[in-house]
Amino acid sequence: MFVQDRNEARNYFFQVWAKYKDKLPLEPIEAIISDVILEHPEYHHYLDDKETSFNSDFKPEQNQTNPFLHMGMHIALKEQVSSDRPSGIGQIFNQLMTKSISIHDAEHKMMECLGQSLWEAQRNNVEPDESSYLESLKRIS
Repeated sequence: MFVQDRNEARNYFFQVWAKYKDKLPLEPIEAIISDVILEHPEYHHYLDDKETSFNSDFKPEQNQTNPFLHMGMHIALKEQVSSDRPSGIGQIFNQLMTKSISIHDAEHKMMECLGQSLWEAQRNNVEPDESSYLESLKRIS
């Protein structure tokens, strides 16, 4: 999922959801996104109400989860594992799967590491440190 900003990413989710609901053919990446959306029925109302949710900030300090960020992290992890980038993440995922109930559960465990890596990169205005990211994933696998 190659998007440049928040609005573009959110629009993409809305478009995929609309195509899915209209039973239109989906591109391969759209099928992955629709699968992630379907795994999160608690977020469907956001996708059904673009007018309200498109510009929402979903502030963590108000105990709000950003559904677009959450689903986007699932998609990012699926892409990382399928391409084994960073190198070794596929093996780490397979090890984690032996201890997890489901793929969804394994991804949730990995999302903590991904979120921390992205937060640190943003805070320091640098690219994410792949080796630190992999090390944190190894600690949970």
